Formats: sequence, structure tokens, C-alpha cells
Amino acid sequence: MTEPGLIAEVLSQVWFQFFLVAIFGFLTGLEFREYILLRSKEQPEVPSISLGTTRTFTFVAVLGFVLYLLDPGFHLYLAGMLGLILFFALFYHQKLQSGQPGLLQPLISLVVYTYGPVMMLQPPWFLVLLFVAIVFILSARPFTQQLTKNLEPQEISTLAKFLLLSGVILPLLPNHPISTYIPVTPFKIWLAVVVISAISYAGYILKKYLLKRQGYLVTGLLGGLYSSTATTVVLARKSHLLKQPDPALNAGILAASGIMYLRLLALIAIMNASLTPHTLIPLLLFSTIAISGAILIDRTAPESTQTLPDLGRSNPLELGIALLFAILLVVMMIITQQVISHFGQTGLNLLSFGVGFTDIDPFVLSILSGHYQTTSLQQLSAAIIIAAGSNNLLKAFYAVTLGGLKTSGRIAFYLLTLGLGTIGYGLSMSMGLW
Repeated sequence: MTEPGLIAEVLSQVWFQFFLVAIFGFLTGLEFREYILLRSKEQPEVPSISLGTTRTFTFVAVLGFVLYLLDPGFHLYLAGMLGLILFFALFYHQKLQSGQPGLLQPLISLVVYTYGPVMMLQPPWFLVLLFVAIVFILSARPFTQQLTKNLEPQEISTLAKFLLLSGVILPLLPNHPISTYIPVTPFKIWLAVVVISAISYAGYILKKYLLKRQGYLVTGLLGGLYSSTATTVVLARKSHLLKQPDPALNAGILAASGIMYLRLLALIAIMNASLTPHTLIPLLLFSTIAISGAILIDRTAPESTQTLPDLGRSNPLELGIALLFAILLVVMMIITQQVISHFGQTGLNLLSFGVGFTDIDPFVLSILSGHYQTTSLQQLSAAIIIAAGSNNLLKAFYAVTLGGLKTSGRIAFYLLTLGLGTIGYGLSMSMGLW
């Protein structure tokens, strides 16, 4: 018998399934015991009422396995579950009497009760996944407490509205072009909005709730996910208040531009993967240069006690922001279509250079979502790279004007060099030199 066949044979044996169910029940009990001990340390004044831990969870897992094995029709199994529910109801009533409304132990016990049928009806990896999920829920107590303490109530409603528009409205939108002047479908337009908002939202949540106490370098990295230009503006204003240049602030500004390249690469891979072969090397190259430079600058910075600036960002999932972005996207598509039709590649290069001094996301997504039949993939890729380069020129200008030549002159020079290098690479691509 081959090795895979031998493993399958062992997994099908009742004694081995029983052994695994008992072991996972026991391990779940151990994990819950650690949870109880941690909670007792955090709240020593609150007496802990528990059903038990290791032996109780092992028994519950074995009970579910045996009852299902004796009656695969689920009659005995459901009767056992009903008995557990009644017992847990009495237990929970006692907890309420002592001022402890937590339902976690009865709920986890019911999940452990399903270990037996899961082992016999599903692949073994599903039982492992179930166990890992319980471990994660129990060990995530400090994280969830911190998150719920700091989470603003409107954040959840905003996320719910956006998920409604993304998961319900998006599939209903037509996937055919609106008109000859707009080379994209309504589905593609809203999909672009969903993708860019989701990436921005990731940076927004990480910075606002999870890593808000980190240094300027992390601020720049996470701010680049949302908007490298906005991050540059905030950090440049911060540097203007200082009497001497702060290398850590400069590192944050350069890191934001480095993440911008990776952000563009992610958008390309999601929205129009056919452009990835043309943009992968330059975007990774300039991102590596920027982020590596930021790390080297940050290492030379003395330990700072300055308060990190508030990036002043609104939730990127707010419907007003999403709808405004959709309108800008359509407008940019119309402009791009007309420029390509009347001025060809030269006009597209000039347009991409010009939009770099604004928000480049609508332009980049108009390139990725549209159908420009007279322009090659390499030329479209070059336009995206040129826009990224000119956007760095804008950030260099912001760094000097907002931060001052003394405190931000060096980082402005780095951004200027990075931008010119990116533009040069994009122009050489448009001319077919790469």
C-alpha cells in the first residue's frame, strides 16, 4: 500500500478518529484554562465561575463523537445537544446571578461537541481549522478589548454600507460600455472604486487603530497605502515646526512614496493583470530604492519623543468619498479617451505628467479599467509610471514649501531625484527602449 493510501486508511479508522477528537477536546480545554487564568489576572476582583476546562471539554468532545457514531441519523446526537443546552442554560442563569454575562464557555463547549461529526463527515483539516479558530478567539481577548475600546461607532455602519454596495449592488451593475465616449462598463467603474477604497481602508485601519503608536517610518509606510501625497503634506508641516531637520520625519516621507509604487502594482495586478509584465520591474525597483533609503535614513535618526501627527484622514469607505471618486474616474476616462484619439502617445505622456500633480488614482484606474484599442500595453504602462514620477515631483514641492528648505530640503531633493528617474524610465518605455 502506498504512503498516501496508508494515511487515508488510518484516518478512516474509528479508533484513530476517536483519538483525534479526544486530543483536540483536551487541547481546547487547555487553551480555555489559559484564557480563564488571564481573565482572572486582569479582573481579580471578579470571581470566576467556570464549568471546567480540560476534562470537561474532553468529555464533551467524546460525548458528541460517541452519540453520532451510535446513531448517524443524528437523533441521539441532537438529544445530547439538547441536554447540553439545558444544562448550559442553568449554568448561564447562575452566571447572571453573580453578575457575569459572558457566554463564551457555553458557546465553545457546543462547538467542541461538534468535533465528532466534523471528524467523521469532513476532511481532517477542517477539524484542525475549527480548533485554530477557537484558539484565535480565546487568545485575541486583549486585541479585541483594545479595538472595541478605540473603535468609533460610525466606523461599523460605514463599513456595512460599503459592503452592501460592494457585495449587493456591484454584481447587479451592467457589464457593457455606457457610450462610445466612456470606454468602460458601470461594473468596471464601481469595481475600481471598491478596490481603491479597500486598499486605502487597510492603511486607514492599521494606522488609526492598530499601529498608531509607532514611529514616523511606520506612519509613512501606512500612510502610503492611503495617500502618499497627504502623508507628505502632514509630515512636511510637522518638520516645519522643528528647528533642526529630523531624519525620522524624512524617512516617513520617503517611505510613503515607496509604498505608492507597491500600491500601484497591487492595483495593476487586481484590475488589469495584462499590464503587470510591463510594470513589475520598474515599480518594484523604485519602491525598493525609496523604502531602502527610508530605512537607512531612519537608522541615523535619534530616538524621538515627538508626538506623531494626526494624518487627518476621513474614512475612505464613506459613500460621499466613493461616489466622488467614481465621478472623477469617469471624467478622467473621457479625458484620456479624447487625448489618445486626438494626440496619440505624445498626448497621453503629457496627460500622465500633468495628472501627477493632482490625485493620480482616477487616472491610473482609468488606464486599468478602460479599453484603449489604439494604444499598446507598453504605452499604457509607461503612462502610469510617468504619472507616478510626476507625483513625486509634486511631493518634493510640498516638502520644500510646507517644511522649509532647512528642514526638508534634503528629502525634497531625494523625491525630486526619484521622480525624475521614474519619469525617465516611463518615457524610455513609451519610446520602446525597454
